[in-house]
Amino acid sequence: MPYSFGSRSLGRLEGIHPDLRKVMDRAIATTDIDFTVLEGMRTMSRQRKLVASGASRTLRSRHLTGHAVDIAPLVDGKVSWDWPIYHRLAPTIKKAAQDVDVKIEWGGDWRSFKDGPHWQLPWRDYPA
Repeated sequence: MPYSFGSRSLGRLEGIHPDLRKVMDRAIATTDIDFTVLEGMRTMSRQRKLVASGASRTLRSRHLTGHAVDIAPLVDGKVSWDWPIYHRLAPTIKKAAQDVDVKIEWGGDWRSFKDGPHWQLPWRDYPA
């Protein structure tokens, strides 16, 4: 079943790097798990609040420059925070990146502070 982004997700994709947008567009068109965009661009003020709350550990987030996006799978139309479904969705995002020839990193692959919703363009390939 083909999926597409709703108006809320489209608004949250505004301002992100065009290569990251290509990956997300390809992913939503090819996924068998519907997903939504939680956040794209972020202000420094919001980033500071996330660090203060423990939801982030850095003031150098790729969200500040449009090089990151947070997405979440939808189950019965609701955001799921269940890790196994993030692991089922991840190969689709990685394949979409490969299809459009864009390098991407998943927060779920990080060794510490794993972040299932987080996808970013690598610093080495996309310096800020």
